[in-house]
Amino acid sequence: MELDGKRIVVTFLMHLGDVVLTTPFIHALRKLAPHSHITYVIDKKLADVYRHNPYIDALVEVDKKGVHNSIGGLNQIAKEIRSQGAVDVVINLHPNERTSYLAWKLKAKVTTGMSHFLFRPFMTKVTRLNRKTVHAAQMYMNVLEQLGYAIEHEGLEIFTSPEWDEKVQAFYASHGVTETDCLIGFNIGSAVPEKRWPKERFAHIADTLAKEGYKIVFFGGPMDEEMVQDVLDTMTEPAIKGTGQFSIGELASAMKRCDCLITNDSGPMHVGVSQGVPIVALYGPSNPALYGPFTEKAVVLESMEDYDVNKNMKQVLKEGNYKGLSVISEESVLAGIRTMLERKGMK
Repeated sequence: MELDGKRIVVTFLMHLGDVVLTTPFIHALRKLAPHSHITYVIDKKLADVYRHNPYIDALVEVDKKGVHNSIGGLNQIAKEIRSQGAVDVVINLHPNERTSYLAWKLKAKVTTGMSHFLFRPFMTKVTRLNRKTVHAAQMYMNVLEQLGYAIEHEGLEIFTSPEWDEKVQAFYASHGVTETDCLIGFNIGSAVPEKRWPKERFAHIADTLAKEGYKIVFFGGPMDEEMVQDVLDTMTEPAIKGTGQFSIGELASAMKRCDCLITNDSGPMHVGVSQGVPIVALYGPSNPALYGPFTEKAVVLESMEDYDVNKNMKQVLKEGNYKGLSVISEESVLAGIRTMLERKGMK
């Protein structure tokens, strides 16, 4: 399938972590199609992930929980894209109904990638998800491999802007962080409660590091503010509350300044990876081999001994045998942090 010199639209309307995990695919696609016009269709609230990405030519934002949350809304998006010219190739990266419908409505000469079963008859070539043996980021790149291309990846990438960087620099300066300070970031939230390490342990770890002279900053969205405040109230040492202070793009800039990030399994973890930050990730019940940090600069601490590739996270939790992240000790987390700091030359 010829990709170069074409008008290509990539459709993907999933969550933050999933969107960040598609960035290696986009970089690989640009390498394969240097003369193509590439449009990425994204959930509006996550547009910062691709706002300054140099490997796309256009970004189409879908308000999927608002004005575009209907067949009519998706038709409007499709019409907007087609008004810019006929679409040669659509690559759909997720097989849910919403994204598959939009991919179909673009009426491209070639429609490929993944698809909900209802729309597979209209696809030129359907590629299959491999959720059992490869990392999710590699799974998206496999779409190109199934089209016959050999690919190389550059890892996760979010490109920041001078405006985001300047805002973050001013934020840190206002909290007394200097260029010579070693800054340790904490991301203690997760949309799934079972993925959260006990918050009092985060407080103990943060206090230990603060007493050793490290500066501490907590990240997270508005939904995490109460949880983070509980941790800050428990701590005896000062820490910076960045929770709810940043847009996604600004969060990438803020994490980029960190010398290490301690994090639960969550979307912001992948944001940190995209900035090359050394990661200490706490995992379970999802499998880090499939959804963990897509980088070699990480220590992953697991709360499960074995993962059954035939069972997803919901099935594991339904069985009721999952012991939770509390089985991961404070000592092991501190050891992981010290390992990453030593590798970075900060210890």
